[in-house]
Amino acid sequence: MPVNIPETDQKRVVIVGAGFAGLKLARKLYKKGFQIVLVDRNNYHQFQPLFYQVATSGLEPSSISFPLRKVFQKIKNVYVRIAEVERILPEKKMIETSLGTMWYDYLVIATGADTNFFGNQGFQNYSIPMKSVSEALYLRNRILLNFEKAVTLRDREELRQLLSVLVVGGGPTGVEVCGALAEMKKFILPKDYPDLDFSLMEITLIEAGPHLLSGMSRQASDKAKKYLEELGIKVLLAHMVTSYDGKTVTLKNHDPIQTKTLIWAAGIQGQMPEGISSEKMERGNRIKVNRFNQVDGMDRIFALGDIAYMETPNYSKGHPQVAQVALQQAKILAENLTREQNSKPWMEFEYKDKGSMATVGRNRAVVDLPFIRFSGSLAWLTWMFVHLMSIVGVKNRLLIFINWLWKYFTFDQSLRLILKASGDKVQPNQAPPAKQEDQCKT
Repeated sequence: MPVNIPETDQKRVVIVGAGFAGLKLARKLYKKGFQIVLVDRNNYHQFQPLFYQVATSGLEPSSISFPLRKVFQKIKNVYVRIAEVERILPEKKMIETSLGTMWYDYLVIATGADTNFFGNQGFQNYSIPMKSVSEALYLRNRILLNFEKAVTLRDREELRQLLSVLVVGGGPTGVEVCGALAEMKKFILPKDYPDLDFSLMEITLIEAGPHLLSGMSRQASDKAKKYLEELGIKVLLAHMVTSYDGKTVTLKNHDPIQTKTLIWAAGIQGQMPEGISSEKMERGNRIKVNRFNQVDGMDRIFALGDIAYMETPNYSKGHPQVAQVALQQAKILAENLTREQNSKPWMEFEYKDKGSMATVGRNRAVVDLPFIRFSGSLAWLTWMFVHLMSIVGVKNRLLIFINWLWKYFTFDQSLRLILKASGDKVQPNQAPPAKQEDQCKT
C-alpha cells in the first residue's frame, strides 16, 4: 500500500535518516525545486556528541533533541514520515516501510551507525552503549539506582562492585564520559550520598590501542590521559577486554575487574536496511560509494555519513565517522543534484578536515585544528562554543548554555532524576533494554 504523499511534477528525493547528513541535505534542497520526503523512526533530530551529558545528568534529553516538523514548519515541499525502512527495491525505485511503499527519483541512505559489539554476546547482553537518547537515559538510571541501592549495603566488596564504572573505548565518547563521571564523583555525589565511602568508586578506562583519541594528535592523546589521571581515573592502554558476565570483566594480560556497570564505547557499525547486496558493503557494515556518494552501480541511490565508505587519495581506508564528514557530504550532494537539474557536471567530494576536539571536564579539553593544537581552559571554551553553535534551535542552545553556566558556578546540576517508563524495573546488573525507537542517525 503506497504511503500518502502528494504527487507533483518535482523530482522526489527520499532521505532515510534525519541525523546530521539527512537533516542538512533536506535543508539544502528544499529551495531547489525538489520534493523532499524525510523518513525516520523518530520525529526528532538528536545531537549525538552530547549523549554522554544526558547519561551523567548534565542535560535533559529535550535539550539535545529537536522536532523535525518544527524544522520544516513553514515549508510546503518537505514531508516528514515516521516509519521504519524495511527494504529497498532498486529495480522498482521504491522502498518498503512500516507505513507502506514509497517511490523515489533519488534515494539517500543516511541511517548512521549503531553499536558494534564485535560479535561478543556478553558485551551485547550486559554492557551499556550510548547511541541513542534512550540508552543515555538508561545509563543515567543505572548509575543513580546503583547509588540508591548502595546506601542500603554494608559489604565493602559488594559496594565496590556496585559503585565502580568501567568504560571500554578510548575515543571521544569514552574520554568524555569518564571525565563527566569523575566530576560527579568529586563535586556532586558526596553531597547527595554523604553516608557512602567514595574511595570505593573506581572509574577505569580501557583502550585496546596504544593511545587515547586515536584520530587526534599524539599531543592531544597524552594530554587527555594526563587530565584523566589527574581526575583519579585509571587508564589502561593496549589492553583488550575479552568477556563480561554482568559482574566480572575479563582482560588479556590483566587481572579481572569487578563491576556491575560497563559502558561500551568501543566501536560502531552501519545501520543498513535490506536491499543493498553484500558485495557493495565494506568493513563496519558500510556501503561502498564513489566520489559523488553514489552507491556502487546504482546511479540514483546515494549514501551519506557513517553508513558511507568512500576511498579517496587522502583517505584510502575511508573517511572518519564524524559529523563533519556527514555535513560536508550532504552539502556537496545537494549541490550536485541541483547541478544535474541545470545540466551541469557534478563535483567530486573532497573532505576538508576542520579539526577535532574532546573535553575531559571543567577547564580540561584538547583541540586539534589544521593550523594549531592547544589544550586547557581555552580548548574547553572552544569545545563549548563549537558544540553550542552546532545544536539545532535557539531555545535548545539557550537551555544548554544556562545549564553549563549554572554547573560552572555552583559545581552542581539538578537533573539527577530516575525516569523510567511505567512498569520498567531497572536493576543494577540487568541487561540494557531492547533497542528503542530512537537510534541516532548521522
